[in-house]
Amino acid sequence: MLGPVTAWTAAGDPIALKGPRHRAVLARLIVARGRVVPVGHLVDDLWPVPPEGAISAVRTFVAALRRALEPDRAPRTPPALLVTEGPGYALRAAADAVDAWRFERLSTAPEHLEQALGLWRGPAYADFPDEPWAVAERARLTELRLRAVELLAEARIEGGDHARAVADLDAHVTEHPWREEAWRLLALALYRADRQGDALAVLRRAREQLADRLGLDPGPALGRLESDILRRAEHLVPAAASVWASAAADYDRIVAASARARLDSTVGLLRGLAVTGGGGLEAARRHRTAAIEAAEQLGDPALTARVIGAYDVPASWPRSDDPAQARAVVGAAVRTLAALPAGASAARARLLATIALETRGERDPDALDSAREAVATARRLDDPALLAFALNGLFMQSCHRCGLAPERDAIGAELTALAGRHGLVTYEVLGRLIRMQARSALGDFRGADEHAAAADRLGAAHELPLVAVLTQWYRAMCEGAEPAFRAAAARLAGAGMPGVEHGLLALALLCLGEPDPTLDFGPYEPWARPLLLLGDGRTAEARRALRDVPEPPADLLCEALWCLVARAARALGDGQALRRARAALEPAAGQIAGAGSGMLTAGPVDDYL
Repeated sequence: MLGPVTAWTAAGDPIALKGPRHRAVLARLIVARGRVVPVGHLVDDLWPVPPEGAISAVRTFVAALRRALEPDRAPRTPPALLVTEGPGYALRAAADAVDAWRFERLSTAPEHLEQALGLWRGPAYADFPDEPWAVAERARLTELRLRAVELLAEARIEGGDHARAVADLDAHVTEHPWREEAWRLLALALYRADRQGDALAVLRRAREQLADRLGLDPGPALGRLESDILRRAEHLVPAAASVWASAAADYDRIVAASARARLDSTVGLLRGLAVTGGGGLEAARRHRTAAIEAAEQLGDPALTARVIGAYDVPASWPRSDDPAQARAVVGAAVRTLAALPAGASAARARLLATIALETRGERDPDALDSAREAVATARRLDDPALLAFALNGLFMQSCHRCGLAPERDAIGAELTALAGRHGLVTYEVLGRLIRMQARSALGDFRGADEHAAAADRLGAAHELPLVAVLTQWYRAMCEGAEPAFRAAAARLAGAGMPGVEHGLLALALLCLGEPDPTLDFGPYEPWARPLLLLGDGRTAEARRALRDVPEPPADLLCEALWCLVARAARALGDGQALRRARAALEPAAGQIAGAGSGMLTAGPVDDYL
């Protein structure tokens, strides 16, 4: 209902609702929210002057809607969705089956506001702008939407995401200049972004708009904000920001610029920065290399080990965001391992875990040995934080062949329990995401749903915005529709995870069977190329591309890429490529190809075998 009145199947395929009066009947019943609408009321709502036979026409519309909405209903079986009751009809739809109802539910939770607003496709009940029965409901939903936009902006301001809040609110006040709360939030976002002049200009613009277009004076809230901005009132800046600024100034004043403690402190700062979102993750990666280089220049292996090993930021994707940096970090870790004094077990384990993490996707047996040694050391030392870090490294080395989802599930289960017992929130999130991926690979989507929901709750409660980016991809995979994948890709853009983002949408659509050759396949191009060439009718080139296709990298998409090889090999009758794909895929029998990524699927491995 949030746009033109439309219906889809559970698989995302459109349902033909015939003419405008069929859609009007459906919309009118949804407005009634499950209550019975008498046939006479439907007649009056559909026609200003009902024609002869109007009641029969309504019954015909209802019969057609039933066939469309419940196509598999057996003959003479009572309808379960559009039911006859007493003098009329009622729609018994589930709470999540109507976008307007789902929007209302989601918009009550701050962490779901963005998802709720994403349901809108245009004005509510757009097909029926002047129908009296739709006017009140459309106005109510529109007001809820406007308030949700403002609540989301307020949440972003409080979370420090001033740039997105400003962009959304600027468009919002342009379209709805009477919304005083929106003007107030826009000015506050600008002020907190250190744009005091722009904030005051917005408040002047608000006064002009309200006076010129509506003949109104601004309310007291806008006046108070302007006064507070002019005198730089302390309460305009969150208490946490004030404490941070004060502590940072004291640290800068008291701790000597050359003090080694500054490097330890810097890594702690980078670790927190990395989990705040796209810009923070990119900045943390950039400064991390500089911190390691500075530590090595001081010639203190223990300090260098701390600087390298303290960056224990959880990672759930076995493809590096910055391969050059990863090689540099591994090189520094190897050099530091050789220089560490005997007995530095914990420092050694952290360096080994770092090596395992940074050599993700490379099928390096030494890296797998490093991960196993780090886990064993952490268990012996009974150090929960170190064990969580080491298990993350072991997870990154758990893709060296197809079919290892059960092992990853066990790692995720241990990590979730360990982190939950010891309050290691970011690792509890990681454990949930690993289990979401692994349960998907094993076909247990109910279990995967539970872990995705738990990860979302933790992400919302602890301000970890990247969690929702990953779980949105999981839900797009479950929906299995191109629009859902494109929406998830838009959310991923700018999230600071190029190793995840690059080529993923193109690969997801190809696996779905709806390839878009205009998209960049990035690192997945060698495995997509034979199928794309076949689609263009370039069979000879497709054969050459298939012959040259390399072994997929050791990551969560290994099975899906082998399945693309199998598809092309079958179409081309290439027995050698088929045997090669079968040998690789056999250990994954009974699993879902690609679903170990929690982001896309090429279907059951058994279908290919």
